[in-house]
Amino acid sequence: MYIGSTDTRGLMHCLWEIIDNGVDEALAGAAQRVEVTLHPDDSVEVHDDGRGIPTDKEPRTGLPGVEVVATKLHAGGKFGGGSYVATGGLHGVGLSVVNALSARMDIDVERSPAIQGLSFKHGVPGVFDGDGPRAAFTAQSGLTRKGARVAKGRSGTRIRFWPDRQIFTKDADFVYDGLLGRARQTAFIVPGLEIVIRDLRGPEMVEEKFRHDGGIGEFVDFLAKDEPVTDVLRLQGSGTFTETVPVLDANGHMTPQEVERELGVDIAVRWGTGYDTELRSFVNVIATPKGGTHVSGFEQGLLKTFNDVMRAAKVLKVNDDPVTKDDVLEGMTAVVTVRQAEPQFEGQTKEILGTPQVRRVVNKVVSAEMDAFLTSTKRVEKAQARLVMEKVAGAAKTRIAARQHKETQRRKNALESSALPAKLADCRATDDRTELFIVEGDSALGTAKLARNSEFQALLPIRGKILNVQKASVGDMLKNAECGSIIQVVGAGSGRTFDIDAARYSKIIFMADADSDGAHIRCLLATLFFKYMPELVAAGRVFTAVPPLHRIELTNPRKGMDKYVYTYSDDELHRKLAELKKKNIGWKDTPQRYKGLGEMDADQLAETTMDPRRRTLRRLTVDDAEAASQVFELLMGSEVAPRKEFIVQGAYEIDAETLDA
Repeated sequence: MYIGSTDTRGLMHCLWEIIDNGVDEALAGAAQRVEVTLHPDDSVEVHDDGRGIPTDKEPRTGLPGVEVVATKLHAGGKFGGGSYVATGGLHGVGLSVVNALSARMDIDVERSPAIQGLSFKHGVPGVFDGDGPRAAFTAQSGLTRKGARVAKGRSGTRIRFWPDRQIFTKDADFVYDGLLGRARQTAFIVPGLEIVIRDLRGPEMVEEKFRHDGGIGEFVDFLAKDEPVTDVLRLQGSGTFTETVPVLDANGHMTPQEVERELGVDIAVRWGTGYDTELRSFVNVIATPKGGTHVSGFEQGLLKTFNDVMRAAKVLKVNDDPVTKDDVLEGMTAVVTVRQAEPQFEGQTKEILGTPQVRRVVNKVVSAEMDAFLTSTKRVEKAQARLVMEKVAGAAKTRIAARQHKETQRRKNALESSALPAKLADCRATDDRTELFIVEGDSALGTAKLARNSEFQALLPIRGKILNVQKASVGDMLKNAECGSIIQVVGAGSGRTFDIDAARYSKIIFMADADSDGAHIRCLLATLFFKYMPELVAAGRVFTAVPPLHRIELTNPRKGMDKYVYTYSDDELHRKLAELKKKNIGWKDTPQRYKGLGEMDADQLAETTMDPRRRTLRRLTVDDAEAASQVFELLMGSEVAPRKEFIVQGAYEIDAETLDA
């Protein structure tokens, strides 16, 4: 019940119960460092420089405080109020439960004038005369002075325990990588706390240290993987509520009592250009991976504020549906933390916060802080707020469009009606041979229709240069007829709703003229696919066709030679002409230079660009997604200065004689 399981997860929970006691000291301002050491003898040691567990005799039992908290449930300093305002080891049972599940536990308290200690075997206090849980044991109560003196003003607690292998499974183990992740997370939540994780089990010692003075704002920057739309926002506030809690009275009975609680709310949030939501929530320093009332309050506050402000700012029209929670959370990275005394959890493993009054307080704080941001008159905040509201509105439009076109996203058979664009020249096959050619202009479309194999090759013409989606909002992208047609014809949705399995074609091929305008169109198309359908690019299903630039008509071709020779660049043309001259093969007049795809005959286009047996395709790959994203942002983004610098710098490296002008 208390640790969730007896496998690795339960064993790690035991360790974190002990670590959290040291972190609680840091929360109270009494500790700056927690060290965790994994020993090769299956034991683990946790040391903190906090105040130390009390060693004085507890008046009701006559036992030292160390013995009481290690053997009695609900005896910790955090139960019923007292030593802590907010804690991580929350029910006052952590140390006693771990003690009961350990073959041996040693507790050393560093307090002036000397270190005092106590050992336990299966929860029974006493003294071992050697190392490890198999050493001879004598049961006895009371602390033992260890002899080592402690300087005045110095204090701390050192706990080492050996898990009971009769309880835990054989493969249950302390996972070093799991410790690192949680330690980093805790260091973010408690600014200024240094956590050291040391592993002595291998041939060499491994050690990691974590300290993050920036707190949860720095945590959000660490978690976020996409480009920012807003800066990291801090939503902070507090509130009070009353709850009934059981309190231990003088007779040792639990009696209900009305207690006024104070709840501190600290949330860091930012929106990015991506579609995934990264939300981490904590109560004090305890992660709540399954959320709870604090997360519910946060989401409700966000949703209400966005709907209210977007209506007032006319981002949502009168007849528009309200945005939903998923629309608001799209592309959001957030860390939600609340601090309170004795929170209620659903289960001792503390995965879900259950205190119902928390929802109201968090909702109120988030609503006030987000309203202030979204309606801010400061220039930077106002611009960011507008971008966020447009992003949310775009997500809503995408969701509605996906719902409306759910039935038309997959290929329709002959008996069904199709809502696909009229200008699409579709193919008949539905297998993995299918190819969609996105063709520049209607003139090239006419030739391509004659050149294609209509069994498996589909054609979609686009009119000129499509919208640059890198610096346009999602809403503008969806309003653009060309972008909308491409997404509809591909049939797999876009952004967060994209489903690669629903894509109607196995290959997407950009077919544009072999000139600078054609290169620009291919770049704009690549930007659209990389930003809104990145899975297709990552899967290697997006290509660019390579049409020829020149055609050489031979006057005396030798046996086995084609009458026409195609070249794809000026350099290749010069090499080919030199080769033909050397072989004494003549050619007709000046080689033809194609101005565009529409200038080709159908058989020429098929032979050079569309026939799978003879064409050349260039596959778009994403070997380094982050670097590719930066290049797209540089070339196609809204920041003009870096692009100008790039062009000016490149101007010095270009040979003016090679310019096609």
